Amino acid sequence: MKTCIFPGQGSQARGMGAGLFEQFPELTERADTILGYSIQELCLEDPRQELNKTEFTQPALFVVNALSYYSKMQSSGSKPDFLAGHSLGEFNALLAAECFDFDTGLKLVRKRGELMGRIANGSMAAILNASKDEIESILQQHGLHNIDLANYNTPSQIVISGLSEEIVKAEPLFQQGKMLYYPLNTSGAFHSRFMEAVKHEFGEFLANFEFAAARIPVIANVTARPYADGAIHENLSKQISSTVRWSESIQYLMALGFARGGTMQFEEVGFGDVLTRLLQTIQRQTPDSVLQSIAGEHGLAAKDANASIGSLTAADKVAVWNRKHPIGTRVRSLMAEYTNLETRTAAMVLFGHRAAVYMKDYNGYFDLDEIVPV
Repeated sequence: MKTCIFPGQGSQARGMGAGLFEQFPELTERADTILGYSIQELCLEDPRQELNKTEFTQPALFVVNALSYYSKMQSSGSKPDFLAGHSLGEFNALLAAECFDFDTGLKLVRKRGELMGRIANGSMAAILNASKDEIESILQQHGLHNIDLANYNTPSQIVISGLSEEIVKAEPLFQQGKMLYYPLNTSGAFHSRFMEAVKHEFGEFLANFEFAAARIPVIANVTARPYADGAIHENLSKQISSTVRWSESIQYLMALGFARGGTMQFEEVGFGDVLTRLLQTIQRQTPDSVLQSIAGEHGLAAKDANASIGSLTAADKVAVWNRKHPIGTRVRSLMAEYTNLETRTAAMVLFGHRAAVYMKDYNGYFDLDEIVPV
């Protein structure tokens, strides 16, 4: 199974979309007509320094994400089994699921960007190595009551959002011990209570549109679960002021693969690798016990959840091994008297069918079926 994931704000950079606008001239022209400016010029040259302004960032990312997906479909023709997008990227997931067309999606994100860009005096910051409870406790203890938890990006990264003066005051509080603090380049307190007015206005705008049921399941930021029928208006409205439950969304998708005795494959579609790096952290920090719990809690097909690695395809064996065991893992052979081996590479598929990993000092490959970690 495969999931395509679409990035949101924070992934933009001048030069994004190079080659795509020429590949899809008709869609590029339609985007220019809807937006009233050249999307190609904005993305490739950004002559007026507008790309990092929310009202321009959102349409630009939507277009680049969309054209990237269409390009992928042209080259492979293989549609994913699931779709997900981080914040703004969720609109691209719904577009790929054929809930609305390109023009409608661009009109939605243009309005969303305009509304969110109106809210001033807000900032965001990423905090690493602190739990939800720890962050909330520190904020409460220091009287920082105008900060919300905006994004659960990974098990160890949470984004806070709120009034700029309080975000600044929070910085030294989260630079102690193992905690790290990174201010984000955003122009507002997105996904916080300060977007409530925007949420209602965007909800009224959404009411002017009709949406089709998703042809491919889409994971919603608001629920971290697949969209229910008829929930697009409500979810897209709520999303503006609600927490982005990205880590939970990815864990749910991982649990779907785990429940079937394999893994979920992910592919980031759009510019950059922001989500790919978050994904790698989520995979590394999510034990199988969590996936099994999610599978059981949501009634996923878990009959094969405890399947041994020997029952999987070569690609699944490699994915399972690499998720659990970093390079440098010590192993022993089940087939010969080798008890002090150490992996030198990640696992890989050899000759199209053999799941293997290269061993340090031994200078050769061992099949994954014949080794166990020690």
